[in-house]
Amino acid sequence: MYQINILHLVEGAKQAEGLTVIIDVFRAFSLECYLYDLGVKEIRPVGTIEEAFSLSSRIQNSILIGERQGRKCDGFDYGNSPSTISKEDVAGKTIIHTTSAGTQGVVNAVGASEIITGSLVNAKAVARYIMTKHPQTVSLVCMGKAGMEPAAEDELCAEYIKSILEGKEFSGIKQKVLNLKSNAGRHFFDQSSQDVFPEADFWMCIDYNRFPFVIKVEKDELGLTTRKEEMFQGM
Repeated sequence: MYQINILHLVEGAKQAEGLTVIIDVFRAFSLECYLYDLGVKEIRPVGTIEEAFSLSSRIQNSILIGERQGRKCDGFDYGNSPSTISKEDVAGKTIIHTTSAGTQGVVNAVGASEIITGSLVNAKAVARYIMTKHPQTVSLVCMGKAGMEPAAEDELCAEYIKSILEGKEFSGIKQKVLNLKSNAGRHFFDQSSQDVFPEADFWMCIDYNRFPFVIKVEKDELGLTTRKEEMFQGM
């Protein structure tokens, strides 16, 4: 049996060891699952806006996606909203992605032996992947709000993954994700901010176990990159 540690925020990412799952439900790593499902070539996570522009200048036909305080970064092609991106816009493209929380966890998890990303939309696939690897240590890092403040949706995702790994029943997952509507996800229902946090994003991000794959973080000559790895159907 492996040791499972639930860590929090950017500081938690810095402390992560072993097989590390960087969790960002609203919205970074939910979005990345949808992007891979739409047929992107690869997603490259970066920490800063400046790095994103620099990398974009080196990769022909790349697309810049990212946010700060939820809003699309100036000069970027898209914000962090899965409901606003269509297949014809991104299929076959390299995505350069920077966010306030999720990608900050990836770049700061320097002590991890392996990094994958996690969200509710692929939570069971994440657990299945970990089980196939039999690591001694698992770090589940909840990135929260801007990597600085805990967020209920990431904590829920971590506890759900942990329960699967431990073979324990996690009752009421359907109701628990719906309950996010009245707390952590209430900003998606604010009519004054639909341009930044569309309601459709909420429903896309809580569609738990939609995708049977994980997103693995790797490194090459250009920096960090990711790839999709399919898990077994009917997990």
